[in-house]
Amino acid sequence: MEQLPSIQQLENFIIYGKVRNFTTAAKKANITQSAFSFQMKKLEELLGVKLIVRSNRGSDLTEAGEKFLQHVQKVIGELSECVYEMKQIKGKTMPLNIGALMSLGDVLMNQHLSYFQKHNADLTINVYNLEAYELFRQLEDGSLDIISTFYMSQLDVAKYERTFFCNEKMVFYAPHFNSQKNELAIEDIASYPLVQYAPHYLMNSIIKNYFTVNKKTPVVKAWLSTPYAIMNYCQQNETGAVLSERLLNAVGIEDGYYDMAPSFNLKCYLMYKKSNPKYKIMKVFIDYIQKLYTNR
Repeated sequence: MEQLPSIQQLENFIIYGKVRNFTTAAKKANITQSAFSFQMKKLEELLGVKLIVRSNRGSDLTEAGEKFLQHVQKVIGELSECVYEMKQIKGKTMPLNIGALMSLGDVLMNQHLSYFQKHNADLTINVYNLEAYELFRQLEDGSLDIISTFYMSQLDVAKYERTFFCNEKMVFYAPHFNSQKNELAIEDIASYPLVQYAPHYLMNSIIKNYFTVNKKTPVVKAWLSTPYAIMNYCQQNETGAVLSERLLNAVGIEDGYYDMAPSFNLKCYLMYKKSNPKYKIMKVFIDYIQKLYTNR
């Protein structure tokens, strides 16, 4: 029988196909660059085809390499799905790993999971509360199956499937502001001390951009990492913050916040890879979340 490539060779070739760089690919594969390069050369020798062209300027896939990559991704995907289905038959269901955006809070996702698991008792779901860049990194490397986040033009999201489920209404939470109005103009908001997310958080730049577009620059008094810490700071000090109304309501806060003018809304999506071997059970969860918000 003709010798076939090893699973490791094929998986590492897929990794290279994603990053087109030997150093980066070796790090992702958790092996040395020399070992990674050796694997790719042995794969080419086995196939008798040049898959990767190398030069002083870097490397890239050849035309044959591009074609082989498409076939390999399909084969490895089908193999992973087969393994997953066999484990289910034996009662070894693999958990569904879901990531929630830290700056929008995980309490919302926890509420959904509590209801969902009552009707799907045989399904184990793990929730991870992470910042945007880490969410996408773990979705890319397969650590997470689904992430709940808002659409971000700053990140490369074109390669993921995404399902819209709601418009996130952002409000100005300022329990000590003492206004009789239900809505505050951006001039009033910008004149009040602001609590922001940590500077390296993507949500920080989103909120900052909202004020910049409207030609206002609020005075930031503190930078904190979670919406819960921000809420507490506002309760203890005469400061305000831009937070999700949905999150405030979920933790029992029904007043002390104001609509913003101009309005500030973010489109929220579930993002995932359709090639994930857990896709069938993922789709059950995705359909549930989408239906939940459609009926609201």
